[in-house]
Parts: sequence; structure tokens; C-alpha cells
Amino acid sequence: MSVLAIIPAAGAGLRMGGETPKQFLSLDGVPVFIHTLRKFFSSSAVDEIFLCLRAEDMERAAVDVERERFAKPVRLIAGGHSRQLTVARGLSQAPETSEVIVVHDAVRPFVEPESIRQVIEAARKTGAAILGIPSVDTVKQVERQLILGTIPRERVVLAQTPQAFRAEVLLDAFARAEADGFDGTDESSLVERLGHPVTVLMGSDRNIKITKPSDLPLARLYIAQEREKQERLKVEG
Repeated sequence: MSVLAIIPAAGAGLRMGGETPKQFLSLDGVPVFIHTLRKFFSSSAVDEIFLCLRAEDMERAAVDVERERFAKPVRLIAGGHSRQLTVARGLSQAPETSEVIVVHDAVRPFVEPESIRQVIEAARKTGAAILGIPSVDTVKQVERQLILGTIPRERVVLAQTPQAFRAEVLLDAFARAEADGFDGTDESSLVERLGHPVTVLMGSDRNIKITKPSDLPLARLYIAQEREKQERLKVEG
């Protein structure tokens, strides 16, 4: 039995502005999605990776992936016009031997391999697990610009990826969502609606999702810190 990682990278990145999709923006001379793939290839908990892209991005992504010479197999799959359809297309080609399927945003390049391992192990035990961080702000429920109420902050987490699931749980959730015409904002929302419990593990403030121009300076800082750490470990080793 194996662990499959699906990395959806088929977005157009409109919130970032410009013509280059955010997953292809350069960080330290390398596309964002390659930094993300490196984290998953460094995780011993992951056996195979599907990178799901827009059809028009397949060729240039293939060049970037080939340049990396990853030791584990990575398969490029044409995604769809929404995140849910993109992940569904990856799921449709998942090997029957897949025990756990983990989904992670291509534009979250600072996830730690240990977090990947932890969320996969939790999914093995409970069927579904995600990373999340507590909200530091007061959360209001609103309608038409009017506050309906205040949601207790201790009951709120901000969902992150990776999100991991036993294969049969995720496949059932996607099949039911398609049958019902339901479109969720993440994979766990599809699982929740079936009444299946989803475990939340503590995420990290560093596990940012690069979606807008103001995210880039922080991303560049984190890249520089990671590079310094790697160089320090080489010297100490």
C-alpha cells in the first residue's frame, strides 16, 4: 500500500496580477511549484506525486521537473477549470494500491516534511486529517455588510494543506459531491458533509499560501532562511 500526493497547480493566479500564474513565479531562480515538490520528494512518507496543471502549462512544467531529476516518480496530469475538478482528475488516475492520498497547494512551498508525515499518519488512523492554525483575529459572521454575530475564536482554525485521507474516504467524498453538484472550497469540506470526522493538526504560520503580490517579500525571506539553514548544516556536517 502506498501514499500518493496530489499537487493541484492549475490555477490562473488572477489575484497575483500579471500574466504568469503564481505557481510559476520565480523564487530564488526556481518556480514556486518546484520548491513545493522538493518538500514532498524529501518526505519518506510519500511514494508518488501527481502534479495537476492547466493543459497549456504542461510543457514548460515538464522542463522544470526534468531539470530537477527527482528520485521518485512524478506524473503530470491535465487539471480542470476548478480546484475540485483538478483534484478529481488526479484521483481518477490514482493507483489502486494507494492507501492514503494527500493533497497540497502548489503555492505552499514552505510546508515541513515532518508536517507531511504527521498528517499522513493521522489520516491512516482516523481516515481524514488536515493542518490548521488558530485565528488570532476576532471572527465575525456577516450578511450584507451587517454583523450577525461573533464566532468564539477558540472554536476557529484557518485550514491549511496538506490534507490527507484514506483513499476510500476521499474517493467516496468526491463521488458524492459530483452526484450532488456540491463544490467545496477544500477537500476536507467534501469529507465533512458526509459526516466523517476530520482531525486537525497544528500547522505553521510559515506554511503560507502565495496568492497575492504582498506575499512575495515574505516568501523571499523564508527562501533565504532555508538556504542559510542548509548551508549551515553542510558546514556542521
